[in-house]
Amino acid sequence: MNGLKLQVSDYFLTDKNAVTVADRRPQPAFPQHNHEFDEIVFVWRGNGLHILNEVPYPITCGDLFYINARDRHGYESVNDLELDNVLYRRELLTLNVNWQDLLPGHASGTETRQYWRLSTPGMAILRQRVDALAQECMKSDALSLLLSETLFLQLALRTKRFRHAPDSPFISDAEQLDLLLMALRVNISAPFRLDDFCRQYGLNARTLRVMFKNHTGMGIHHYLRQLRLCKAMDLLRHGQQAIGDVASLCGFDDSNYFSVVFNQAYGLSPRQYRQRFQKVLSPG
Repeated sequence: MNGLKLQVSDYFLTDKNAVTVADRRPQPAFPQHNHEFDEIVFVWRGNGLHILNEVPYPITCGDLFYINARDRHGYESVNDLELDNVLYRRELLTLNVNWQDLLPGHASGTETRQYWRLSTPGMAILRQRVDALAQECMKSDALSLLLSETLFLQLALRTKRFRHAPDSPFISDAEQLDLLLMALRVNISAPFRLDDFCRQYGLNARTLRVMFKNHTGMGIHHYLRQLRLCKAMDLLRHGQQAIGDVASLCGFDDSNYFSVVFNQAYGLSPRQYRQRFQKVLSPG
């Protein structure tokens, strides 16, 4: 099909640049077209209709598309739509990595899906990466060309980590960890049951335990105990509650057990810790 075709010379700084970023904040309605290059579309906010190879996709923040030069696409019915197009020339990429695996949707690749979703934590990280890439792409010296491709590789890798199929109930690793960390921090005085948490969000408890240990270097209940002891330290330093009340506020049902755990961690009983700290702060 003939029609509008976007040219390399209109977007890339020089004929040696393999990557560039086209800021579309806002993205107006734009007729269907194809390119002399491939692109990744990151949708940051707003909404609209993305027509890709005659298939309409309602889009909003968190949507991700891999567009190849052979594809035709355009935008209609846009409303405060903001996105970034990361444009790249596949034939100029020089780093020895499996680009076909990192950049899906290509006919010769193993992954043909072009439409994905991004996790909320992933969006914040990827937007920073896109902004850094955009600055480096405005240079054409040999070092900058290599740095641009390196930043593009980092972006492609992180995008693969944070993306998931739009019809999948999958929650990315980063989002699972964020949910768990938030649950642990929000109310440390209440009992925490991992199985209940996993049922609420449809997660696998065993997988989450392993993931948490790999990312933090400690088990979930060890981390929760640290949160509770840190809260206890703060209350003992700055509060006037009885030791039993401190224990209860920090999720310990038994004040004697709380004293044992605190002593094991810091070499002092809660009472001794409070006395030592208040002595340090007392005048004279």
